[in-house]
Amino acid sequence: MMAEQGTAARMVEVALAEEGYVEGPKDNETKYGKFTKANFLPWCGSFVMWCANEAGVKVPNTVSTMAGAASFKKLGTWIDAGVAKPEPGDIVYFDFMDGGAPIEHVGIVVKDNGDGTVTTIEGNTQGPKKGKASQANGGEAVKKIRAYKKNSQKLPIFIEGFGRPNYKGNDVHVDPQPATIPPFPGKIKPGDQGEHVKMVQHALTLVEDGDYGPATKKAVIAFQDNHDILDSNGIVGPKTWEALMKTAL
Repeated sequence: MMAEQGTAARMVEVALAEEGYVEGPKDNETKYGKFTKANFLPWCGSFVMWCANEAGVKVPNTVSTMAGAASFKKLGTWIDAGVAKPEPGDIVYFDFMDGGAPIEHVGIVVKDNGDGTVTTIEGNTQGPKKGKASQANGGEAVKKIRAYKKNSQKLPIFIEGFGRPNYKGNDVHVDPQPATIPPFPGKIKPGDQGEHVKMVQHALTLVEDGDYGPATKKAVIAFQDNHDILDSNGIVGPKTWEALMKTAL
């Protein structure tokens, strides 16, 4: 019997049914990206959004993983990994400490294994036979064992924290944690692409395609003008970054 729509059980049920999905034929081409209008971009966040929609669950927009984590923090429903008691259906955020964005991947908790690890289902990660394929851009929907604290399996701890959606039948009680501004990643300018561009676009309520094109530059210049930032040149420097990230929190 199918779990009730809007519940954590339904979220997990929908996500597990996607295990084994493989992108293609083009790189990062998926039904999840088509749903979020972010096709051909890394799709772990789109996977979560698609599953939530199918399960009748409302979650913050997490196509941009850093923006999604920031939204959970703003809502007061974020739990740092070190103090977490993960529950099925929690949205789990990762930093693989490989020089990418501070939060670069996202998945869904299936269960807490009781030993400092969780079983997850994740989109766009490496499959069991992919060897050194990317953890955060591996092209498959895969069930994983991930560590959130010291564990007997001696797995590396890549989990930063968990966002807890307000599922039907659940009263979400999480101690609010202060949202922090992500560190300045260096100047972001027209022609750039990637996660930090999506964060800028999220703050400006633009389409989060990760491509710093003319529309993004125009919106940045308007933002700079409205916030009395000295150089209204469309380049995101430290002052513009700080103002944008405060807007997004």
